[in-house]
Amino acid sequence: MEPWISIIADVGFPVAVTFYLLHRVEGKLDQLIDTLHQLPEKIISS
Repeated sequence: MEPWISIIADVGFPVAVTFYLLHRVEGKLDQLIDTLHQLPEKIISS
């Protein structure tokens, strides 16, 4: 049981940081996709 606790302690922080960063990047990607969808309308209207 002790090796499992050590593995979780060592790997837990990097996994948590990775999920946090992926969550932030996902929001920025959604915003980028919305902007790209609006681009043709902006080009046509100008």
